[in-house]
Amino acid sequence: MTDGTGGSPGSGEPEVSDSLKTFGEVFKAFRKRAGLTQEEFAELVPYSVQTVAKIEQGRRFPQPDFVERAEEILDAFGALRGAARHLSRQPGLASWFRQWARLEAEAVTLWTYECRVIPGLLQTEAYARAVTVSVPPVKDEEQVDQQVLARLERQRLFQRRPPITFSFIIEQALIERCTGGPDTTRELIDHLLERAGQFNVELQIMPLRQPDHAGFDGPLRLLETPENKWLAYAEGQRGGLLISDSKEVSIMLQRYARLRSQALTPEDSKGLLKRMRGAL
Repeated sequence: MTDGTGGSPGSGEPEVSDSLKTFGEVFKAFRKRAGLTQEEFAELVPYSVQTVAKIEQGRRFPQPDFVERAEEILDAFGALRGAARHLSRQPGLASWFRQWARLEAEAVTLWTYECRVIPGLLQTEAYARAVTVSVPPVKDEEQVDQQVLARLERQRLFQRRPPITFSFIIEQALIERCTGGPDTTRELIDHLLERAGQFNVELQIMPLRQPDHAGFDGPLRLLETPENKWLAYAEGQRGGLLISDSKEVSIMLQRYARLRSQALTPEDSKGLLKRMRGAL
């Protein structure tokens, strides 16, 4: 699995890219063509004037519902949808992950359930390198370094202000696998415990034995936007799907809530991690 990076540190906003600036200029042209000020358009969407301004400047990633509303309000005959499909180019990220990475950079809440590999936001450099090297096709040293750096850079989200509220649920089996060897796993567990001690991070372990399990359909991610709207993301071997339909997102939220009740509590999870480390 390829995991990605977020935006610029501290601001919660993505760095300016040519594609974001291009989208902003196209959107601005259609807004002016419609004879609307930023304030007037913001009331129609509805989004804040600040958000509309930042999208025009290429400083904020337009969310799917924003693009759809803009298409309808501005009668853009598909131009904004087309421009949105080409947003964001970040080295080290799989193409299907880039839009989600941009949305992550602005999120107020991030929830992640993972059953295949430790989430990129929680990986150490040694673990990230072991995972990257293990998965075909064979990569040269530069490719490995680029992918590892992308994952580590994305972890700046933990220092963002205002802070993001994080929840992680990971399978015990991912740690038991001992990816990279005992030393890498000990370092990983120490890192997980450190993250779990942060005021804005909740980490839960799904035990090996859990007959009643809501995660059989695979990993899932959920985020809450600054406008308090929820989006979901599901990823497979060679692709990912951003889910914005409210009914589908509701199903994902229900599943995550069930997973939270089935996993060990945060305190019990810390205790298990310490015992696992002692057993290495």
